[in-house]
Amino acid sequence: MDEDQVPSQIVPERAPRRTIGDRLNIVKKTFFTREGLLGTYDYAFLFRPNLPFMKKSDKAPPFFGLNDRMPVVLALLLGFQHALAMLAGVVTPPILLSGPSGVNLPAEMTQYLVSTALIVSGALSCIQITRFHIYKTPYYIGTGLISVVGISFAIIPVATGGFKQMYANGFCPVAEDGTLLPCPDAYGAVLGTAACCALIEILISFMPPRILLRIFPPIVTGPTVMLIGIHLIESGFKNWAGGSGPCANVGASGFFAKCPNINAPHALPWGSAEYLGLGFSVFMAIILCERFGSPIMKSTSVVIGLLVGCIIAGATGYFDRSSIDSAPAVSFVWVHTFKLSVYGPLVLPMLAVFIICATEAIGDITATCDVSRLEVTGKIYESRIQGGVLADGCIGVMAALCTITPMTTFAQNNGVIALTRCANRSAGYCCCFFLIIMGIFAKFAASLVAIPAPVLGGMTTFLFCAVAVSGISIICRGVPFNRRNRFILTAALALGYGATLVPRYFDTVFTYKGDNKGLRGFMDAIVLIMETGFAITAAVAMILNLTLDLEVDDVVEAESEVLDQPSPVSNKGAERESDDIEAKGEKMA
Repeated sequence: MDEDQVPSQIVPERAPRRTIGDRLNIVKKTFFTREGLLGTYDYAFLFRPNLPFMKKSDKAPPFFGLNDRMPVVLALLLGFQHALAMLAGVVTPPILLSGPSGVNLPAEMTQYLVSTALIVSGALSCIQITRFHIYKTPYYIGTGLISVVGISFAIIPVATGGFKQMYANGFCPVAEDGTLLPCPDAYGAVLGTAACCALIEILISFMPPRILLRIFPPIVTGPTVMLIGIHLIESGFKNWAGGSGPCANVGASGFFAKCPNINAPHALPWGSAEYLGLGFSVFMAIILCERFGSPIMKSTSVVIGLLVGCIIAGATGYFDRSSIDSAPAVSFVWVHTFKLSVYGPLVLPMLAVFIICATEAIGDITATCDVSRLEVTGKIYESRIQGGVLADGCIGVMAALCTITPMTTFAQNNGVIALTRCANRSAGYCCCFFLIIMGIFAKFAASLVAIPAPVLGGMTTFLFCAVAVSGISIICRGVPFNRRNRFILTAALALGYGATLVPRYFDTVFTYKGDNKGLRGFMDAIVLIMETGFAITAAVAMILNLTLDLEVDDVVEAESEVLDQPSPVSNKGAERESDDIEAKGEKMA
């Protein structure tokens, strides 16, 4: 039936097509008027500190929804805040993986990886924020929210375990005196393996969310995320004391008698009081920002703490600026490349990494919908989950091809959304713009690489502990503590904690020394799984959760817990809206 034959009351009214003059007027109003540039937003709110003698404002700032029109200056300001909030999380993994605890890459390659991580994070975040519809299908790519992506911390324990194995079995070169030489091929093996294993997350995205949550509920993901953070705290604390490289070994002598080495400016033995104090200055700055800082300081407290530590380190002579001086002015993707390959023993742990990334993405997207005041049930919400996980998988492949380890949706930005009351995608695009600019200017990346290990350790210890606390939060929010669940957590964490605290306990289980490389690779894969605490915890928790039945006593206990909970309606009515939003932001941050 033609459109003119359809009754007028059911013909959808079409919006008038904008002319060139209309578009020019919109541009003029946006960029050349006070309303378009500044609007009526209370900018003082972002910078007002939380000092004891200062009176808090009773008026909450306006909330900017997903597609609301917002002032240009505010979009740039909040976008820069989002970029700073995720900066530390983006640059930390490449610094660790390419440093002494990883594959010992030269300084110029480390600088390149930091620059590329920022560029790729900004570029690929645009996919999540934009949300593309797959032609003639009900599926999407992306969430359409401020869902920014950064390098997953879950890859760090898997990659570092694989690197140690590669040095031990001859895949990577070792000097006659036992010094671990640079091994870019090992990093390429991680990238190639990640590009292949990311396909499992793409497949997971087409599963109904309820089935995915049935297989990977909070009782599986919570302890897994917690153990990832606990494992990473070790490297952060070693850096805090001076470094995680050869200088941290007991009885180190010669070139590594001091950290990072005897030729470094202001070199000191590992664990010196000066190093501990330098890291503590970062830690205290983060705490003071949280207690007395303004909203913009709270959401960027980690970066401010890092800046404070850098200022103190620079003033006391700990910085080595030679790498900054030799760094190029600009950088981009593929300035350095790596030989891609698939390392068999890494396949199983890497699959676990991408499964964890998928489940983390679901939780982060749900939290983003919540703080953005969007629905967290129904078809639209489920399509955002599907699109977000699919984008996560595609981004994992593209990141590997761009020489960066797996990326996933970040959670820090949910706290920024809650504190600033801005869920507008314009701020998300501005965040992507600033990340790309930071990455292109290589001197900025070189400055981050040159940060002394104790300063970096003070920041990463706090950052990694926040990962562990996120895992605890998942357990507390989503796991009833009945007998069955306590048993599952005990069994899973017993092996997970053991493998994390004694990481080489499985080294001598397999004694095969033959020429069968396939059998040797299979055994190495088992060893890597058994010595990766979060992987074995996830496997045990998932199996027990699917096989153990809920007992009658547990059902009665769960029902009584629900009845004893206070009414959420009465709690919400007793608090002001601004306090509720701020509390939610602090919880998610």
